[in-house]
Amino acid sequence: MADIKESVDKFREGKFETIPDPESLPHFKTQQVSGQKDKDIVKDDAEALVKPPIGTYVLPHPIWTEEQLHNVKVTHKQPEGFVDKMAYGTVKLFRGGFDVFSGFIFGQRNERKWLNRICFLETVAGVPGMVAAMMRHMRSLRRMQRDQGWIHTLLEEAENERMHLLTALQLKNPSLFFRLCVIGSQGAFVTLFGMSYIVSPKFCHRFVGYLEEEAVKTYSKCLEDIDHGPMQHWKTQLAPDVAIRYWKLKPDATMRDVILAIRADEAHHRVVNHSLASLKKDEFNPYKPGE
Repeated sequence: MADIKESVDKFREGKFETIPDPESLPHFKTQQVSGQKDKDIVKDDAEALVKPPIGTYVLPHPIWTEEQLHNVKVTHKQPEGFVDKMAYGTVKLFRGGFDVFSGFIFGQRNERKWLNRICFLETVAGVPGMVAAMMRHMRSLRRMQRDQGWIHTLLEEAENERMHLLTALQLKNPSLFFRLCVIGSQGAFVTLFGMSYIVSPKFCHRFVGYLEEEAVKTYSKCLEDIDHGPMQHWKTQLAPDVAIRYWKLKPDATMRDVILAIRADEAHHRVVNHSLASLKKDEFNPYKPGE
């Protein structure tokens, strides 16, 4: 198994020249083995494999410079036309309802409130990209035509939001009630977003664009609480290992650095989805993998 581990390490570094010898892989072996010998091979292979850490296998995604991290601005695209106004109104309605339901606007903000908010919102934010990618994938198969490069961007967005969630979960163990709320909201949102995407992809991408505008506001407010409010301990609290690996942060990065990276991701999704909403569904996606 040593050559497999060596190849995986090279793949992580972006070196793709070496491919493991198929004969070294247990499920490709050609010789006949029997009985206890076969079981011993399986056992040895299982013991040799080390479970990779979270974030080992990820799709391409932007790695932000210090300048990019600190230059994120809160922006707003003015709605133009009925579809844009409906998308914006829906986002504001959802945001207001969630603020009240979660109790975020009542009392002082603290770590528990912030982690609840981040974890819950990221379980929702990971839905649109995956649903839209699936819809476009099925459309491509059904019409037997190319997708114009949208699918990879949408899948990258979905995974990126999921990595935000997995990072936040290093600091929180969700309760049973929290998990039930996630299941309920996911079922409803997947259904509604999927039906909406069939009717109007433009509405859905504009909706996500406005949703990401709100996300940038949220993480900017979190940074304010870290710098001047009740979350100042995140200035010195070390970042989870998964965050350091995923965003290639400094070894001594803190939670403040993590929030900066997440905010930059959300600002990127904001631009991408507003751009996709302005394109016709058969136009070429201008964003290459990892951009």
